[in-house]
Amino acid sequence: MFSYKSILPIRKDSNTKQGVRSIYKLYRMRNRSKNSPDTSKETSDGVKPVDETKIKNVVVTAKRSPYAVLALFILVIHGIWAVHHYQFENLPEPLSADQVGKRGFSEESAMKHVKALTQLGPHPVGSDALELGLQYVLEEAEKIKTTAHWEVDVDVDLFHASSGANILVSGLFKGKTLVYSDLKHVVLRISPKYTSEEVDSAILVSSHIDTVFSAEGAGDCSSCVAVMLELARGISQWAHGFKNSVIFLFNTGEEEGLNGAHSFITQHPWSSSIHMAIDLEAMGIGGASAIFQAGPNPWAIENYALVAKYPSGQILAQDLFTSGVIKSATDFQVYKEVAGLSGLDFAYADNTAVYHTKNDKLKLLKPGSLQHLGENMLAFLLHTASSSQLTKMASNDKSQHDPAIYFDILGTYMVVFRQSLANMLYNSVIMQSMMIWGTSVMMGGSTSAISLALSFFSILLMWIFSLSFSIGVAFILPFISSSPVPFISNPWLVGGLFLSPAFLGALTGQHIGYLLLQKYIFKKMENLSLSLSLSHVVKQNWAKLEAERWLYKSGLLQWLILLVVGHYFKVGSSYFALVWLVSPAFAYGLLEATLSPNRAPKALKTITLIFGLFIPFLISGGMFVRLAGTVVGMGVRFDRNPGGNPEWLGSLLLAVYISAVVCLSLVYLLSYIHISGAKKFIAIGSFIVFGLSLTSVISGIIPPFTEDISRAVNVVHVVDTSANKEPSSYISLFSTTPGKLTKEIEHIGEGFECGREKVIDFVTFTASYSCWTEGNSVNGWSKSDIPTLNVENDNSTTDERLTQVTIDTKESTRWSLAINTNKIEDFRLKDGENGEELIQTGTKSSADGWHIIQYSGGKNASRRFGLTLYWGKNGTQVENDENELLLKLRTDVDRLTPKVKRVLEKLPSWCSLFGKSTSPHTLAFISNLRVNF
Repeated sequence: MFSYKSILPIRKDSNTKQGVRSIYKLYRMRNRSKNSPDTSKETSDGVKPVDETKIKNVVVTAKRSPYAVLALFILVIHGIWAVHHYQFENLPEPLSADQVGKRGFSEESAMKHVKALTQLGPHPVGSDALELGLQYVLEEAEKIKTTAHWEVDVDVDLFHASSGANILVSGLFKGKTLVYSDLKHVVLRISPKYTSEEVDSAILVSSHIDTVFSAEGAGDCSSCVAVMLELARGISQWAHGFKNSVIFLFNTGEEEGLNGAHSFITQHPWSSSIHMAIDLEAMGIGGASAIFQAGPNPWAIENYALVAKYPSGQILAQDLFTSGVIKSATDFQVYKEVAGLSGLDFAYADNTAVYHTKNDKLKLLKPGSLQHLGENMLAFLLHTASSSQLTKMASNDKSQHDPAIYFDILGTYMVVFRQSLANMLYNSVIMQSMMIWGTSVMMGGSTSAISLALSFFSILLMWIFSLSFSIGVAFILPFISSSPVPFISNPWLVGGLFLSPAFLGALTGQHIGYLLLQKYIFKKMENLSLSLSLSHVVKQNWAKLEAERWLYKSGLLQWLILLVVGHYFKVGSSYFALVWLVSPAFAYGLLEATLSPNRAPKALKTITLIFGLFIPFLISGGMFVRLAGTVVGMGVRFDRNPGGNPEWLGSLLLAVYISAVVCLSLVYLLSYIHISGAKKFIAIGSFIVFGLSLTSVISGIIPPFTEDISRAVNVVHVVDTSANKEPSSYISLFSTTPGKLTKEIEHIGEGFECGREKVIDFVTFTASYSCWTEGNSVNGWSKSDIPTLNVENDNSTTDERLTQVTIDTKESTRWSLAINTNKIEDFRLKDGENGEELIQTGTKSSADGWHIIQYSGGKNASRRFGLTLYWGKNGTQVENDENELLLKLRTDVDRLTPKVKRVLEKLPSWCSLFGKSTSPHTLAFISNLRVNF
């Protein structure tokens, strides 16, 4: 890999200029005079002088074996995949009821509950299927009560919540009020008998029975309900030794805006005893259920880390979730924001592409998934329910201002430490790093400073080229593929489409920086007076080796900058930067630096890279792959407003993520390539992988979607009365998955037209691109189904204006109303049937000039409402714009009209209806009220 032969000892210095000067000084000392009478004698320093001609015998070879570099690449790739597999796919063996006995957790028993619930089909709020689901859970809870330990009290309550309004101020719910009515929950409390004070201290374990209208919900969240039932059975055999009770909440209304959790926490008498909340969720189906939110008090995560058998959780997921990058919400938000509770939020995240589609089904639920979550939760509940320290979870505990930073290692061990310790660690590492860099630059002078600047410039070039290459692919995909996200059903395509270009770009950019740096170092050597003493080849090779070392050290500088930024903004996942900085720096200092006065130009050791990157890849390699899979799966539901984003945007975000991972994690490895003959092999190999992937996409050999990984679409029979004319009726087809619907329409037929000419405002979102057909759309509904907005009273004075509006939603118990906050200062909403005030006056948030009310209720929910509008100061003025809207209303009916039924029957197998709290059902009525009503 490297050969060196010299007759001179060469001094070790911190930079090229000083090293060359040291050689020159030794040369002068040992050859003080060309006329020395006896060159065979030793000088006063004990070193025998040599002839000047012998200095030219110095041989420096800057070359690394290409096989060694290729071996390193193979080691890194297989190492990352092995870490991911062990950390996220190594699930425990499912256990039977006989194996675990009365007190253990059995996946075999839990799966019976999953099967029973999924057999009901989709069971959204207000459906008959949900009533059956509630009845099933209630019966299973009663069985647990009858089989519990004789020293344990088990209370079962079928709770019928009153109407309420859920006003959350953050995340997806800004500018919204979520109103609910006629919701039912099953609540099960387990506590030790004979000790009444325990009921005043409880742990809440919560999940939801209801699903969206498009999915049977094997993952989201029948799997969670099943785990809770099996946990409750086991806990009921242990609770006689508890110091705290455990409450299991099986709620409904979560999919309509977290309404079940809100109604329980604000209305149920047991809620006042809760000190900690555990929420079980799913944003995919199966796999390792991991913590993705914890706190704000760190007590729960610290105790979970102590006892969990297969601990799984990453604060990186929490950072992404709370930042809004992941557009979703869970009941845990209610428990934190409304009840002021701390705790843990778990979620299954395998195969996120099936989320809220028909493919959230039992056959895709991996064996071992329930066992993984169940054993972790059983150990955690037994530990915390027996603890006398639960009161530390009180919301006013000052320890919540010192949150926990947590991550698991290979799903086997969890590291947890407080932010205060992180601050000390980060400050120490940052200060020491800056001192070392500062001292190095000061000692090296301008040469060192310029070398540092050039090496950092190579980092910038690496990012620029890597992003440019991968983003370029994202831009061209919509033009060469039937889908701008052709990798959804086959995520491995991402490696060829984005990883290969990102890597080639990073290598190209860093190599350009390397050449510039090498040229500068060589030029400085040429300018020194040693130009006659060292050969041109020696100086050129020395420059290559010094440039290689500077590139390695520039990677340290990159991670140092990220650590400083992350620490400044208190980003929990800043520990990534700490690990990627300290471990390679320690390896470099231990294996490359020396205190010896002799310095020979040499290549970086291979063991330095292996030793330096072992811990960083062990901690973060699996998470990099996991997050990439999550981003790929989210492409199915990327376009929240269909047609509102460019088609290439989803692929672009994925390309940016992959480029970032490449530039961050491979910066050290790339520095080893430039003096190796492996550059060509690696580049050619990357081009081949990219070409094969691109060919597969262009030819259509690999379809973007399959029956099991479907494109998310909505088929809605729209009846629009917003134009104050005769109702306009048509069938609308749109998709939250980026891309045109040309292929789907060809498959369906039925006279659909596609484009952006018919923009549909569904109140909670806008479909800018859709397909529509009006043929045979007058059947399946009648004018009596159309909701009404009637102005009953409108009074105005010089100071204020007040308008009374009655709303009749007819058959619908699920509707959305948008109120123009540019005109309306405040409002209140009453139940028109019983006079109950649902929304009181007070400060209302808005988004884009509108406040949205989302209403969801059961079969017996109200359908008539009274809305009182309090206008702002400009409300009394005459309006010139006759088309400006004051109110926008959409009502949903879970009914299949003949035309919709026919379209659904012809819907391609690679498509699935997609449900969420803001999406309409299969029949939607759209109405409005203008400002000049």
